[in-house]
Amino acid sequence: MQVVVLAGGIGSRLRPWTNSIPKPLLPMLDMTLLERVVESVPTDMIDEIIVAGGYKVDLIETYFREKEVDFDVRIVPEDEPLGTGGALGNCRDVVSGTFACFNGDIVSSLNIEPLLELHRTNGGVGSLALWEVEDPTRFGIVGVDENNRINRFMEKPKPEEVFSNLINAGSYIFEDDVFDWMPKTRHSIERDVFPKLAEEKLLNGQEFEGYFIDAGTPSAWMDGVERCISEQRFSSGKVVDGTWFAEQTDFGENTIQGCMIEADVHLEGSRIERSTLLQGVNVGPQTHLKNCLVGRGASIGSGVNLDGVVVDHGSIIPDGTSQNGGQWPKE
Repeated sequence: MQVVVLAGGIGSRLRPWTNSIPKPLLPMLDMTLLERVVESVPTDMIDEIIVAGGYKVDLIETYFREKEVDFDVRIVPEDEPLGTGGALGNCRDVVSGTFACFNGDIVSSLNIEPLLELHRTNGGVGSLALWEVEDPTRFGIVGVDENNRINRFMEKPKPEEVFSNLINAGSYIFEDDVFDWMPKTRHSIERDVFPKLAEEKLLNGQEFEGYFIDAGTPSAWMDGVERCISEQRFSSGKVVDGTWFAEQTDFGENTIQGCMIEADVHLEGSRIERSTLLQGVNVGPQTHLKNCLVGRGASIGSGVNLDGVVVDHGSIIPDGTSQNGGQWPKE
């Protein structure tokens, strides 16, 4: 089966990390985010991964050309932003038959096989994985009948419009017939396609349990890291006291809790909480990092206090710096 990953965005919510590294290539433990997204499909079911993207796709192509993976990877680039529907529609000439499709920053417990079984049983054009939330106003909400057929779909409803707490979880099975419902221009699959398919009873929906994380924000990124640690979703590295280390685990007098620490990281008497430190980071003594994403090769001085900051790759943060939220360097 072919698997399409919708990865056209520039990852603005994870800037400045994504200024130089496209979001699909950001590492989450020992895999890229893109590889995490397609984990929902057993490897032996995948013939080809198709990345529908428009931002730094040359880096994505190079990465998968040089890395040994168990499937082929093809890039279908966007010359201009096409929206979720336009990005998928852009793949109409390379996709055939039944295929899976994922939004490019979903980390979840979904196993695609039960959804595929429902799709084969019910027929139709598409089947959506569904997730229950308390406040569905930020999502696309779905009405489902007793046969798991979707009879209503509304994207980001107002509070008074809410008719369901089941949301679209950004993970789909489609027939290539879906392209017949899609204009060949920029559009949103959630606003322009799903409501029409729901009206014609051509969509199915199936709720799943476990966890569902849209890892496109700094806080949600760490949610994804923590889940991958707790679910042991890694094949290399080691977990000590809730922190995943790529290699070295003996950091002496440092306090490290709930973090992701890549290789060649050096700490000198620091306190690091719920943060990701990428390769080659140096942190000085008496520094406290909490809820931070620290880019490759960054150097953080002594007595620094950062909370909720995304630090750019190669940054130098002076001694005594204090910052709550935002980016470094500041915009």
